[in-house]
Amino acid sequence: MALKGISEIIVYVNDMAAAVEFYRDRLGLEIAWPAGKDDYSNEMWVSFSSGACTLALHGGLELVPKQVQPRFGFAVDDIDAARERLLGAGVQCSEVRDPAPGVRIVDCVDPEGNGFFLEHNEYH
Repeated sequence: MALKGISEIIVYVNDMAAAVEFYRDRLGLEIAWPAGKDDYSNEMWVSFSSGACTLALHGGLELVPKQVQPRFGFAVDDIDAARERLLGAGVQCSEVRDPAPGVRIVDCVDPEGNGFFLEHNEYH
């Protein structure tokens, strides 16, 4: 068996409507399913197109044991502009850090407390 890459990341949330508003309206991701709804508050599954990997929100966080959830990252061309855009949209973001030559990262948090990051990597 050969792995082809990560195809989906699932993030468990308590408040689906707030999570959809965050990822759709603040981060600018496009809803893949179910698209075109006015109210997502009763949905248990909403998926977003995000390049080669789908980001899926799963309702029912209270059913998941309390544990550290994985973080995920979004590749960006201009990390400073991306950080400013998110700060302007009210997203909690760190300062830009340079953990390695050619790599710049900004750590962020969604409304449910899930960590994610923006990354500019000049090597890929």
